[in-house]
Amino acid sequence: MSTVDSEVNDTSVCANCGKEGDDISNICNKCNMVKYCNAACKKKHRHKHKKQCEEHCRKAAEDAAKLHDIELFKQPPPPWEDCPICFIKMPLKMKGHKYKACCGKIICSGCNHAPVYDNQGNIVAKKTCPFCRTPWHKSDEVWIERLKKRIEADDPIAIHKLGMYYRDGIRGFTQDYEKALELYHRAGKLGCSLAYNSIGYAYEYSTRGVEVDKKKAVHYYELAAMGGDSLARHNLGIMEQKAGNKERAVRQYMIAAGGGYSDSLKEIKELYSHGRVPKEDYTKALQAYQAYLGEIRSRQRDEAAAADENNRYY
Repeated sequence: MSTVDSEVNDTSVCANCGKEGDDISNICNKCNMVKYCNAACKKKHRHKHKKQCEEHCRKAAEDAAKLHDIELFKQPPPPWEDCPICFIKMPLKMKGHKYKACCGKIICSGCNHAPVYDNQGNIVAKKTCPFCRTPWHKSDEVWIERLKKRIEADDPIAIHKLGMYYRDGIRGFTQDYEKALELYHRAGKLGCSLAYNSIGYAYEYSTRGVEVDKKKAVHYYELAAMGGDSLARHNLGIMEQKAGNKERAVRQYMIAAGGGYSDSLKEIKELYSHGRVPKEDYTKALQAYQAYLGEIRSRQRDEAAAADENNRYY
């Protein structure tokens, strides 16, 4: 059989000499499109296959990038479920919700601040979990004991919080960046998008034991953004803008603004004020942010914010 000069799709045929058989298993390790009967044939055919190989790899990379962007820029899910008590969309800001280690629930600031009533309508106490009625305790030891029980149950929020305690060396934990990163990874795999943002931040700005690695930072920010974390998406926008990719930066800011991140709206406003984006983009971002506010506003949350700045939810 004559020498094969073009790519052969038949996996039982050597792309160089045309030999057929089930033992044709020496594959091109770049494009994975052609096989050879031995290393000698592979080497001999390399100069003929090189251009086709490079073209195939380039196209494969472009297709993969397009598919990745489809996933990256589609509307993400909210990072939090609705408040389990008032059933209103949970605010993005950390002050707008509280994590309860007693039951593992995230409660909005409005429901957390409101009095807790018993079945007869009598006020039980403000110092009681509004979901499970467990009494509040100011002791760090009690809080950590409850948190560890949640961690044993693979609660990703609890695991991420413990990672933050190790990162900052607080609540009785020795500062340990490697332990923090280990916990972030565990929490991220269990579905905590905030944990992936924490990993991205560690790689972007470096912490002890972690060298700056912008590619890894982008990778983890993207995982967080696709999981609904608007802060991570804003961080991606900043990185794109610094790299000169204005259009991609604006796309990230637009989604983040709709997810409740006001700094992204400010970035688009700044670009608009300098004539770098059209008025339509700023209008869309503003409308998306206002729509988000309409979904999270409630009288009870406003009352909580008025009573305590720590409950300010937007």
